[in-house]
Amino acid sequence: MESNIPKGGAKDIILGESYRVGVRTPPFNPSDPELWFALLEGQFVLSSITADATKFYYVLAQLEPQHSAEIRDLVVNPPNTNKYETLKTELVRRLSASQEKRIKQLLMHEEIGDRKPTAFLRHLQHLAGENVPKEFIRTIWASRLPTHLQTCIAAQQTKMSLEDLAELADRVNDVVPTTMLLTSPTPSQVA
Repeated sequence: MESNIPKGGAKDIILGESYRVGVRTPPFNPSDPELWFALLEGQFVLSSITADATKFYYVLAQLEPQHSAEIRDLVVNPPNTNKYETLKTELVRRLSASQEKRIKQLLMHEEIGDRKPTAFLRHLQHLAGENVPKEFIRTIWASRLPTHLQTCIAAQQTKMSLEDLAELADRVNDVVPTTMLLTSPTPSQVA
């Protein structure tokens, strides 16, 4: 029996075969599982993955043993329906810091470090959540900036939005980074 497929064209026509779509799953981030799931769900959309069980098992494949242990009950006995949503909800709930813990971290431990002022502000806003007043975050953010930045933004504190103030602090920091201040000559070196 002769085929109607021209020679060399068979590789272009494949019948009855299914394809697997590759998903670029980001490495699991236990410090921010909510963000990780948002990134993963973007990959599911790009790969047209909609099946509940497929999503569930993709997540399980990305977890390190210590994180799998946090949801052992769901791994050993997966729910019959809504596997993925149940897994997502429980991972976020079990691995995320409580609101109380985040507020405590906001109040006691957070410093700017090597972050830009805008990145530091976003970090503080994430820790604070939705219920902490913006003015409170503004006060904490401004008080934890390096002294040279505090001085530069002091006059603008009440005139600008917090986001605009952070952008101004970024621009000032780009012009006069902390390292320049630390390496400035002392009066005895100048003389």
